[in-house]
Parts: sequence; C-alpha cells; structure tokens
Amino acid sequence: MFGENFLFGASMAGFQVEMGYARDDVDPNTDWFVWVREPENLITGAVSGHLPEYGVGYWNNYPLLHQLAVNFGMNALRTNVEWSRIFPNPTLDVQVIVEVQDGIRKVQINQEDLQKLDKFANKEAVEHYRQIFKDMKDRGLKVILNLSHFTLPLWIHDPVSVHKGLQTEKTGWVNDQTVIEFAKFAAYVAWKFDDLVDMYSTMNEPNVVSQMGYIMSRFGFPPSYFSPEMYIKSLLNQAQAHARAYDSIKSLSKKPVGIIYSASAYESVNQDKVIEENANYLMNYLFLDVITSGKVFFQERQDLKNKVDFIGLNYYTRTVIDRIKPVDFGVLSLEWTIVDGYGYNCVPGGISKDCRPVSDFGWEIYPEGLLKVLKLIYNRYRLPIIVSENGIADSRDWLRPYYLVGHLYAIERAIQEEIKVIGYLHWSIVDNYEWARGYHMRFGLAETDYETKKLTPRPSMFIFRELVKNGSCDKFYRYLKSPYEIWRI
Repeated sequence: MFGENFLFGASMAGFQVEMGYARDDVDPNTDWFVWVREPENLITGAVSGHLPEYGVGYWNNYPLLHQLAVNFGMNALRTNVEWSRIFPNPTLDVQVIVEVQDGIRKVQINQEDLQKLDKFANKEAVEHYRQIFKDMKDRGLKVILNLSHFTLPLWIHDPVSVHKGLQTEKTGWVNDQTVIEFAKFAAYVAWKFDDLVDMYSTMNEPNVVSQMGYIMSRFGFPPSYFSPEMYIKSLLNQAQAHARAYDSIKSLSKKPVGIIYSASAYESVNQDKVIEENANYLMNYLFLDVITSGKVFFQERQDLKNKVDFIGLNYYTRTVIDRIKPVDFGVLSLEWTIVDGYGYNCVPGGISKDCRPVSDFGWEIYPEGLLKVLKLIYNRYRLPIIVSENGIADSRDWLRPYYLVGHLYAIERAIQEEIKVIGYLHWSIVDNYEWARGYHMRFGLAETDYETKKLTPRPSMFIFRELVKNGSCDKFYRYLKSPYEIWRI
C-alpha cells in the first residue's frame, strides 16, 4: 500500500508546455528557444524543426490541465518558473554579498537586494505565475515548484556562440557568475511565491545538462560542444548553485528544498562489479555526494554539506555497460561504454536484446531497475525520495499501462522494504515538447491535440486513476507477466 499521504501526480516543465495558445504566451528569451531554430541545427538534424510556440498552451489554459489532474486522482503537480520570464533582462547590476574561497561559499541576499531585484522583474509574469499556482492550490493540488528545468536566460547562456567556439562570457553553468545569479533568482522566487508553494526543487537533472551539453553532444542539447573540462566545470557549478539556492530559499522559507536527479540502473554484460561501481559513482552518486557530504573529488567543503531535504529521482530505464580501456577525463576516469540493444539504446518500437518491449523513443521497459535505484540511493543518503519523473513515449498507448503498473509495483515493493518513497510524479500528464525531438515523442497520460489544444485521456490514465483509488497495484499484478513479462525478479 502507498499510504494516504503518498503524493500521486505528474511533472512538467515550463518551456515544454507553456507556449502554444496565443501570442502573449511566447517566451523568446531562453537558450533553448534560440537553439531549436538555429539553421545549422536544423540542417544537421540535431533538432526536430518543431517549435515550442505551437505547443500545449498551458500559460493560458492551465485550468483545464489542473482539473484533468484532479479528475484522475492526482494530488500534486511539479512545474517550474521560467527564469527568463521573471528576469528577461540581466540582474548583474544588483550587487550582493558574495564569499569566494576556492569556490563560491556564500551568497547573501537581504531585503534591500530583493527590492532591487523586484525592479528588474517582469511583474506581469510574476502575477501570472501566482494565478497558476493559486489555481492549483484551490483545486487541492500540492505545488512542487522547480526553479530550473534545462533552460537558461539568453543573458546567461548564448548556446550558438559556445557551440561555434566564439568568444563569449555567456557560457551558462560554466561561468561562476551564473551561480550567483541563480542564488538571487532563488531568493526572489521564494520571496514572491512561498505562500503558494508546498515543496521546492532547485533544478532538474543537472547531470543531464552537463552530459548532453559537453560530452554526449550528438543528442542535440545546447551547446553541443565537446569539452570534458566544461563538463566538469558546469557540473560543479550546478552543485554550488544548488547549495547557494538552497541557502537563499531557506533564509525565507521553512518548506522542504530538494534536487531533481536523473538516475539509471547500471548493469554490466558479465556482472563486472568494478565497472558497475565506477558507473554508479560517476552517474548516480558524484553530484549527490557533493550536496550531501560536501565531498568534491579530493576535498571536502562544509558550505556544500547537507544542502538537500529530499531527492527527486527521474528514472526511465537501465543502462547496460561493458569494460573498455580507461579514458582519462582529468579528475575522472571512464572505464566502461554503453552497450547497444538495452536501456536507452534500442531500436524504437522494437524489442530489446533481453526480449523486452521498447518505447517509441527506443527505451527498454525495465521496472526492476527502479527498485534497484531506489535501494541504492536511499541506502546511501537516507533522505526521503520522490520518483519525480517516470514515463514512456508511446503514441498508441499500447505499452504505457504495463510500464505504469510495473514501475508503481517497484515503488510499492520499495516501500514494503522500508525505503522512504513519498511520491510518484508521472512524466507527463499531457503530451508536450520533447526538447530536441519536438512533438514526435508522446509521453502524456492524456493526448494533446496541438491544433485545438484539446486534452484527451488515454486508457492508461484511467488505469492510473484506479491505481490511486486502490492505493496498491494488486488489482493489476497480471500486467507484470502478461503479455510481456516485464517483471522478472
């Protein structure tokens, strides 16, 4: 059983859902807005060619989506404020107290600083976000507010210049100044919205931002510039930014503040525990170690220690690996490579090498991995966990019912084993803009008609409601074995 206080809901991101209803909902001031229409990216196929301004239109039709959530048993939604909507112009001129000593140790924002920031803010956007969050609250939904979901304001990050190797100070998370500006933004958000917020998370998948931006550049994430040095710098700066944002929020709020992190179950082809441990450290632990224990490679920083109240885990599938000759990344060493045919590296819509069904995105269904990851993360950090993203690209809704039951069963098993999982947020409640893949990937429990903006619940959404109502997966256990046998442990 999940318990009466368990959070059942969905996650979404501003850039992916806000635009698409009218001209007044378009936000042209983010790095991603520029990135998806850059001619070189369009010619090379790095991006889909789809544009976010033809999307869900949540900025204006949010009441429909909120009521949809309520109608199908949800009690929480996670969304984010777009930094570029609140501050479309630089806040660099608002000088605050900063302590620097081998890193940014402290950013202090006082009441006078907040008043100065208020003069730079887009008041209409602030008030509109308040209307959105109030509507959630009025319908009985808990508001889980994320501060950053991939996008950065253009005055922070010029992805095209970075991609082309041009000289610019707008290097996003590679620039130390971004840490300071993010702390200001976090303080302002808490100052303006805390009465409507139940829980905060500072950022979504910082590991993905760094990996996709500076290592796995073929996936179309800005700035798609291969640089191990920039990868490490951006990752550590995001850790510092999280810690300083945590401090900023906590100075104004008593609400819990967490992090949203992408995790995977790393399994080797021949039970090679050494490379599995190496992969788990690099991909699942390194960042979280920094903000829990303050361990930054070979040093400890007390200013980064215990800066998280809960961990949001985004889990989609496993990653199967095999040993290679070590590749040196400076302070890091990579001893493994990803094996095709499993996890994220399958033929879309096919069957994995393990004879498991695969999504439209080419991601293998592997719910057992979620149970493994929950055990690993909880046993290491002993913090409450929310499964903050979990879902499948499945336009026909053929696999989503089994995916949904399999992963909720994994959570139910984890709870039975006394792992403190306090919520499940499906990705996503409706189809939306899937970053570099545009509108091709359909992740919604409800189908989005992008022309009419009509939201139509898929059959899996009714199963979701029944699972919530029942408080357990027991009515659907047969889905674990038939017809796909998705659960094998």
